[in-house]
Amino acid sequence: MAIRYSKILFVAAIALFATLVAFGNITDYGSNFAFVRHVLLMDTIFPDSAIGYRAIDAPWFHHLAYIVIIALEALTAVLCWLGAWRLLRQVKASARDFNRAKGTAVWGLSLGFLVWQVGFMSIGGEWFGMWMSPQWNGVPSAFRFLVTIILVLIYVAVPDADPDN
Repeated sequence: MAIRYSKILFVAAIALFATLVAFGNITDYGSNFAFVRHVLLMDTIFPDSAIGYRAIDAPWFHHLAYIVIIALEALTAVLCWLGAWRLLRQVKASARDFNRAKGTAVWGLSLGFLVWQVGFMSIGGEWFGMWMSPQWNGVPSAFRFLVTIILVLIYVAVPDADPDN
């Protein structure tokens, strides 16, 4: 039974993290928007970089990208909270029912992984060269987040056996 509660708490921990990230991005929109803006402008990458043509200087696009990021972070939070709740409701159920209740948590964790891996590491880090920026490099943070999320996803996905009551 401890393993099941542990899985529920781990999913809830990721839900809390995603909630705090989305909340911070909403309540401190200007500061965090500056990050997205500079990444898309590519104004702090290496001056001799050949990828500068990828920069996007349309303010409307900067806001749209940031709103999409916030929405995906918030959706990650909602799915993980709902997933933790669904697991909690089945914590004493059969292994079959508990394992079937994992779907929402798996979707939430998967979305969180994709937000930080695809959004920040691949698109921000590689396409827009965020890794080159001494000030606006979110790659190390994104990597920490996605590794934490993928480890929780793997742990949660391990099939559970019937509990010892």
